[in-house]
Amino acid sequence: MILLGKKQTLTVVKTVEFGIYLAEKPDAPAEERVLLPAKQVPAGIGEGDRIEVFIYKDSQDRMIATTNEPKFQLGQIALLKVKQVTKIGAFLDWGLEKDLLLPYHEQVIRVREGDECLVALYIDKSSRLCATMKVYSYLSTRTPYGIGDEVKGRVYQISEKFGVFVAVDDKYSALIPAREAQGKYRPGTILDLRVTEVKEDGKMNVSDRQKAYIQINEDAESVLSVIEEFAGVLPFDDKASPQVIQREFGLSKNAFKRAVGHLLKEGKIEIKDRRIYKK
Repeated sequence: MILLGKKQTLTVVKTVEFGIYLAEKPDAPAEERVLLPAKQVPAGIGEGDRIEVFIYKDSQDRMIATTNEPKFQLGQIALLKVKQVTKIGAFLDWGLEKDLLLPYHEQVIRVREGDECLVALYIDKSSRLCATMKVYSYLSTRTPYGIGDEVKGRVYQISEKFGVFVAVDDKYSALIPAREAQGKYRPGTILDLRVTEVKEDGKMNVSDRQKAYIQINEDAESVLSVIEEFAGVLPFDDKASPQVIQREFGLSKNAFKRAVGHLLKEGKIEIKDRRIYKK
């Protein structure tokens, strides 16, 4: 059986002016053969020879073989560049003559020409090869990492309920849980992360925050910087709403209060009249 989206080693069963026909077996019927166009045919190859090819579809939606190397195969993940954006979606460069369609309904964020996006290769309802940015189910759970390891991960999807979904090394499944996700995130952003949990199924929880004793210093410096932007007087104190704190600092209320306490202890700020003043 000739498999769409896969590399296969097939047998040359017929030579024609415009190429060679390939099949699994020499006596395969016409409907089980696929054409390798003449410009792709290696010199000296003939009937009965075996050749490795990739199977996809041409512009007329017919199965066709190529000796060119695709950047990924069915069910795999790759980082691809957007070549063109049209009314039906974006077209990606995946190493073949015909660009790969990323439909709008498979985009987690609208992409533009020149963008790079992490996608998986799948077959749609019309039996065509397409790309999807919804890569959760395609990521590996066979992580080589353990708790405390520092890793790099690419944000690929954001959920208010669950948190920030991340592909570690563009390959492994990871999540910044909602309770930990205090920054401002965007799909495509690469983060420096720390593994905080490896679950039984191999999926990781990660954090983009340092260990508490390190993070509190960074948060305190960030808070002090924002106070300076307010000309040294913050128009609210640590009793402000979590929404206001998140908007101005990108911190949880607890992290903000810890940072303010740290600055108070160091004598860098003071609180009065429900305002925070830089000393």
